[in-house]
Amino acid sequence: MVHLRRFFFFLSICFLLALCGIGIAVAQEKTNDAIERRIDALLKQMTLQEKAGQLTGYDGFSPQTAELLKKGEVGSLANLIGTENTNTAQKIAVEQSRLKIPLLFGFDVIHGYRTIFPVPIGSASSFDPQLIEQSERIAAKEATAGGVKWTFAPMVDIARDPRWGRMVEGAGEDPYLGAVVAAARVRGLQGQNLADPQSLLACLKHYVAYGAAEGGGDYNTVDISEQTLREAYLPPFHAGVKAGADTVMSAFQDLNGVPASANRHTLSEILRGEWGFSGMVVSDYSAVNELTAHGVAHDQAEAVQMALTAGVDMSTGDGPYGKFLPSLVESGKVPMSVLDEAVRRVLRAKFRAGLFENPYTDAGRAQKEILAPENLAAARKMAQESIVLMKNEKNLLPLDKGIKTIALIGPLVDDQADQLGSWAGDGQAQDTVTPREGIKTKLPNARILVSHGVDLGLRGLRSYYGATGAAPAPSTETGAAGEAAMGPTNITDAVRTAQQADVAILFLGEPADYSGEASSRSTLDLPGDQQKLLEAVVATGKPVVLVLESGRPLNIVWANEHVAAILQAWFPGSQAGNAIADLLFGDVAPSARMP
Repeated sequence: MVHLRRFFFFLSICFLLALCGIGIAVAQEKTNDAIERRIDALLKQMTLQEKAGQLTGYDGFSPQTAELLKKGEVGSLANLIGTENTNTAQKIAVEQSRLKIPLLFGFDVIHGYRTIFPVPIGSASSFDPQLIEQSERIAAKEATAGGVKWTFAPMVDIARDPRWGRMVEGAGEDPYLGAVVAAARVRGLQGQNLADPQSLLACLKHYVAYGAAEGGGDYNTVDISEQTLREAYLPPFHAGVKAGADTVMSAFQDLNGVPASANRHTLSEILRGEWGFSGMVVSDYSAVNELTAHGVAHDQAEAVQMALTAGVDMSTGDGPYGKFLPSLVESGKVPMSVLDEAVRRVLRAKFRAGLFENPYTDAGRAQKEILAPENLAAARKMAQESIVLMKNEKNLLPLDKGIKTIALIGPLVDDQADQLGSWAGDGQAQDTVTPREGIKTKLPNARILVSHGVDLGLRGLRSYYGATGAAPAPSTETGAAGEAAMGPTNITDAVRTAQQADVAILFLGEPADYSGEASSRSTLDLPGDQQKLLEAVVATGKPVVLVLESGRPLNIVWANEHVAAILQAWFPGSQAGNAIADLLFGDVAPSARMP
């Protein structure tokens, strides 16, 4: 009898859950129907120029853009952040234009808005989709508090050539991991309801196979089979679409001879036909105009015709859709039905995002939500789980907290900006905890010696000179002797510093701007004289721990043979120093793996 009661209780619960599911589905269907009716009503009122305007995105805000806004001829603005700025532009769109259609504000929220999490290749190393989703939820809350409603993320390109600079933005080489991470990022950014003021429209990029560029050269050609496309490069995009991503970005490069932003096979046949994607496709920056550079379009007008008819709904950059679509429709080269369907998708995204009901951002949110203590705690947790223990010979790690003297050596010891990595949103260097600061906080009574030894290379010097323009100072000591200025000196000084310590911890790697867009490399070696520095410090015979910070795997063959302990820290973000110290001294056990 007891078992029978449990059985009927279980059945009743299942029945109630089914009813709830049906109720939610019905409510969603009614909402979608209402949105489509409102779109129909707007389309009937819109002029040809207003329709073309909705398909046009501009970069930033200017007096010229303001005039276009008054005419209802702008669909989105990129890289305009801060509620004062976004609300000012939005007010023109919804109060001064004829149809009062709100703007979408887009920004690259790649791994955090102001609280910066580890770069995506790092967070993917956690193999923890729930933690990744939580990180993106925080990023969405901060970004929307800053007036942003649309992010050009996540990048879900599979990357198998570490020379490619944008490997830093993805989840690595495996399609399954890439798919799991893509779905987690979309869920975190978009939340359960896109109309929630704290939800951010996600944009899967770069569709598709951008990460397969020949030779690892950014924007380079891609030549792969249909089987490889479907088995390796499409799965993360499909997973993101199934997770509810509302927008997709078409890529720069060509795929088997056809530019991705004019590729009907991938944009219409696969994305919309096979997967049923009903959202908006936006071009990468100026990718429509670049169809002329690809040699497939004679001029910008033909480029616009090719992109729109292939399936690109919105152009970004200098507004080619707004310039050429009206005449293309009037001449019959672009059917009105194609134009209307693209406008429908853009308006649908705005309705789903709740912009027609709530176009403005509450200015008071930023103070409460940006850099909140719980956000920083989550960033530290994500950084802890993103750092990979590559080697630990003779259990050198964790280091004893009772250690007397530590040498911190290398150009990344005190660097704040490079801890954030590339594409760091609105992240600020001054918010960042450096390795020196994290270790000093962990061991307040230890004698800590510091020598930068060498610099990171030509571009990396901006981290030292950017804020003040002042030349760097000699090596320093912290602890009982107090703080002093810091900066790169020479290898001899670094060796002398290591000889005075019980253990030497080297912080080597790349500057943040060696990774990211247009930042491919021809070699995976440590930049500058860092290899010489490493070999010289190891030659002292002192125990050495190597902490690598980079946006890609680096050549550490020599280090693997001669260094006892190696951590791959990637670029850990705002809480870099604290997270690294947590692992070095055993407060957290390393759990990340190479993706």
